Amino acid sequence: MGTAQQHDRRTAGRRLLSLFSAAAVTFAASVAFVTGAAPAAADPIEKCTPTVGAIVAVDFGPFGGGVVRGCDTTPTTGFELLRDGGFTTEGTQHDGPGFICRIGNSAFNAGKQYPTPAKEACVLTPQANAYWSYWIASPGQGSWSYSPLGAMSRTPKAGDVDAWVFGATSVGGTTGRPTFTPDDVRAKGGTDPTETPTDGPSVPVGKIDVPAAARWVTQRLHDGSHVVDEGSETPNYFLTTEAAYALAAAGGKSPTLDKVVARLAAGTGEYAYAAGPKEAPDANAAARLALVAAITEGDPRDFGGHDLLGDLKKNVCASGPAPGCTAKGDFTGVSYGDGQALAVLALLRGGVVPPADTVTRLTQLVCEDGSVTSILIGPGENCDGDPMTTGLVALVLDEAGGNDATVAKSVAYLKKAQLRSGAFPAFNGSTVGSVPATAYAAQALRALGQVRAADTAVWWLSREQLAEGGFGFDEGAEEAGLYATSPAVLAGSNTDLVTLTTKVPEPTKPPTTPPTTTPPPTTTPPPPGEGPDLKKGVAYITSPANLRQGRFYLADGSTTRADFGLTIDGAFALAATGHDNNALRTVVDFLDQGGRDFEARTVHDWTNAGSAHAMGGSMGKAAVLAQVVERDPRDFGGKDLIAGLADAVCTAKSPLPDRSCTDKGAYTYAMSVFGQSLGVIAQVRAGQTKAAEAPIGYLAGLQHPSSGAWPSLIPPTGDADVDSTAMAAMALDLVPGDAHAAAVDKALAWIASRQLKGGGFPGASGTSVNSAALAVQGLSLDAEKYGEQIAKARKFLASQQNADGGFNVAEKGQRGSNVRASTQAVGGATGISFGVLTRSLDGTTPNPLPSSSTAPVIVTPGDSTGSTGGPGIVNTDGPGGGAGSLASTGGQALGLAGAAAALVLAGWGAVVAARRRRTAMGGDL
Repeated sequence: MGTAQQHDRRTAGRRLLSLFSAAAVTFAASVAFVTGAAPAAADPIEKCTPTVGAIVAVDFGPFGGGVVRGCDTTPTTGFELLRDGGFTTEGTQHDGPGFICRIGNSAFNAGKQYPTPAKEACVLTPQANAYWSYWIASPGQGSWSYSPLGAMSRTPKAGDVDAWVFGATSVGGTTGRPTFTPDDVRAKGGTDPTETPTDGPSVPVGKIDVPAAARWVTQRLHDGSHVVDEGSETPNYFLTTEAAYALAAAGGKSPTLDKVVARLAAGTGEYAYAAGPKEAPDANAAARLALVAAITEGDPRDFGGHDLLGDLKKNVCASGPAPGCTAKGDFTGVSYGDGQALAVLALLRGGVVPPADTVTRLTQLVCEDGSVTSILIGPGENCDGDPMTTGLVALVLDEAGGNDATVAKSVAYLKKAQLRSGAFPAFNGSTVGSVPATAYAAQALRALGQVRAADTAVWWLSREQLAEGGFGFDEGAEEAGLYATSPAVLAGSNTDLVTLTTKVPEPTKPPTTPPTTTPPPTTTPPPPGEGPDLKKGVAYITSPANLRQGRFYLADGSTTRADFGLTIDGAFALAATGHDNNALRTVVDFLDQGGRDFEARTVHDWTNAGSAHAMGGSMGKAAVLAQVVERDPRDFGGKDLIAGLADAVCTAKSPLPDRSCTDKGAYTYAMSVFGQSLGVIAQVRAGQTKAAEAPIGYLAGLQHPSSGAWPSLIPPTGDADVDSTAMAAMALDLVPGDAHAAAVDKALAWIASRQLKGGGFPGASGTSVNSAALAVQGLSLDAEKYGEQIAKARKFLASQQNADGGFNVAEKGQRGSNVRASTQAVGGATGISFGVLTRSLDGTTPNPLPSSSTAPVIVTPGDSTGSTGGPGIVNTDGPGGGAGSLASTGGQALGLAGAAAALVLAGWGAVVAARRRRTAMGGDL
């Protein structure tokens, strides 16, 4: 359910890290690569090059060793790269071998795995200050990024480098980074410059059919004046500004453009001043309108009766972090780099000198490799940029002046990021072209003197233009979108937002290139005003390929172990929709009647109910399922889960090294807001509100007093999280009386404020499906007030549904349906709170066991052997040691056991380490 299973935490850029001793390893240009032992599975290091295979490096510095690296010429996942790179691993007793608790290599200390049993028992999830964290770097990246996907979910590309480091973690990725750089361990010591184009790809120059694109844009206008979303009657002002930019670039002044501008002026109050005329404007909206005014020869100081420039300039953050401010120099309320850039540009184009701090903030978004992050990160936080944001920010910094070195660095990044096809990817490491990214990069490159690279980008764009004139978002898209078409029109018109104007008629002849013959779209968009297709979603999550034997989901990767937390998520989704009650009955009977997975484990091998390690969050989740389907939570799977929860209420914080109780009122081993919330919901639904007083009070006390948000981890670490806030709101809303009504109201207001322009919500891997689904559930507690936000979020979910009925993890990143994201999207889209969800199983029949089912398989780990090694960089394939085997895994199948493997194996992201760990520590939720 929610974040706890998806492990999507906050936007990319906020990563948790491991702390090392500074004396562990020192790297310089003269680093010597020491040769070590060669496990049988490892490929020779020299076989990995910038274009073949990937490198993995493990830092044994905290244990007195050095950095050992391995090569895999054909990695399928990050986990397989680690294994086939010559490293042994061991999991936890609770979560299985897929949760990486120990790592060893024959090149160091005879293959002994670390941490040793004396330091970490590996029974439950390791502590937040001592675990293996997972880092990645794409070709050309000079710094590490915390992986937005888990090791079993991420597919390494040629030239990638992975790193595993051990130690403590911190908020925001400001401490504990690997002490070595990607180039220190990269194949051939860095990216081969001959593999990266410096003057753009060698492709023909083409042209975009700008008039056809303008006609397509005009056809999108409602009443000829504004854009509306399907099924809506209210203007989408954001897309209407995009239409204005496109029309201005395509034809200059025109009656159609005049009508669009007039409609935007009339809606200025509604769009930019929704909080009231005396409050700070929505800076992104105000900037967009000010640019419309400047481009069309209007007055941004009197547009729709508002002084847009004056209001932007007087609403700049004097310090941060604070409400509405990430750091000093932010325009109040801005969360993304493009909004900051557009606000600076609006002031510049209006003849106003932007406050120096606002320009400085843009430079702080420039990463080490010259890319610019889309997220308005705080100074010093982990930085991972993208071509689209880089293109826009480079243009604005160039216009602001005094940033020549920074702009040159970004131009170098763009030239390196350009694909051989001429396109630019949406994010670093992707090999798929993105229309908006390519369009913004082309605008910047042309303006900054890189004409050839710009021409090749436009050529690629011309190939992506659809028959009706518009552009889709990604390479090969068959359905056009206005947000993709508008920047493509600017790129095709050889202009950009810095120079675009209607003042002088276009001097060039209209393009004569005939329209492309791309076939019209063959896909059918979702019905107007509706969200995702829930029947298709249910078909996906119940398909035999996903729901094994119709009874449980397997953990990620090649494993025979059930993911019981994910299985309950699937049951919640089925209960919420009611589209396959027999499938729901089958899953519930399996769990309730002691059904065993292929490793002979039951649901209570996951909850640990009745044991010394009883996990409050897991027991709460199982109990809530029992209540949802009208089973007895006092006898579910042979355990009294309600009594177990009562026994699991902590009376005091446990002294270290015992970590069972984080504080008084917490549930045992429920180290996340999710786990705490599920326990509260289960107890209150069981009529045990009195017994739940301490857990309720503890949960309520975790709310941030100023923002109304909840953190992910308990004890709290200062972060704020959409998913956890929605879950806590559902729990407190269920408590009888009005004692928590104000807290719930404040939480919902905060969730609504986090909604992004496309309807989604921020999560670890970007704009997260998981977060949007939970936000719908939370905001539905007051559906009358937040109906508009709910509708936008459901539409966002629909946009992330694939042809097979499943859902992507996030708006950007690795594509393809994901079971964990799909269960949350299907259930969350209904808007039904876990506190009131109910589905009767009367009249249902469990599905029969498929005849092809196999007998349970028991996987037995082996032992590791190897030779000693020393500090420094060690290759796993060289001479000087005996062969080693993969101790904990052998060559056998393993994988993630439940969402408890959130730390390593499933779409994490990152505000704090615990956010990826919380599912295991808080009950494998």
